[in-house]
Amino acid sequence: MCEANAYLRKNGREELFLEAVDRVVPHEEGLMLEDIFGRRKLIRAKIAELALVDHRIILEEEE
Repeated sequence: MCEANAYLRKNGREELFLEAVDRVVPHEEGLMLEDIFGRRKLIRAKIAELALVDHRIILEEEE
């Protein structure tokens, strides 16, 4: 499996945002994440870190 879990970094802590992310697509309102089941979530955030070997996407919210 090549999917990753997306985490939102807040106050130095990482909270799970979406599991089994298959796609990350830039969107005019931020990022659109889609999991392997086709569920989508939109978030106004930027990618802070990609740890592909660890299957982790770290996001930071933008205002």
